[in-house]
Amino acid sequence: MKVILLDEIKGKGGEGDVVEVAQGYAENFLFPKKLAVAATKGNLKQLDERRNNIAKREAVRLATANETKAAFEGKTVTVDVKVGDEGILFGSVTAAMIADAIKAQLGMDIDRKRVELGKPIKVAGAHTVAISLYREIKAEVVVLVGVTAEELAAEAEVEEAAEVETEAAAE
Repeated sequence: MKVILLDEIKGKGGEGDVVEVAQGYAENFLFPKKLAVAATKGNLKQLDERRNNIAKREAVRLATANETKAAFEGKTVTVDVKVGDEGILFGSVTAAMIADAIKAQLGMDIDRKRVELGKPIKVAGAHTVAISLYREIKAEVVVLVGVTAEELAAEAEVEEAAEVETEAAAE
């Protein structure tokens, strides 16, 4: 069934796109939530008339997403959790916890569904997490789990010194 999307739907398209979807998906999900309308001749004609407005909104969304991406670049967020021996967490860090930490520490309100975390984080340390802002635009944030930036820097210095010692001993 062909439908005209009225809003962005992940994996399907953006506002104004004409896409093919299953009839049940359209009738039971898209239409009741007003995310799409059927692609009839009348609706397609209205879409042609609205194309200019849709293009303007799309440009604003892209600009906003790029600004947000620039604001996220190089940022670090700390999530406080209990850490056991050998850096294993009691529990795990979820996308919702990362979204809350971003809101509290960076002042940016991000929906937890936009945090792309393949599986929950269960090990302490620094983890790079992608945040889907709009369509293909993604920002990356470093999430420190159970450690602070100072502790991480100190660990890196100790490891570097150990590597130098092993190289010197090998020679």
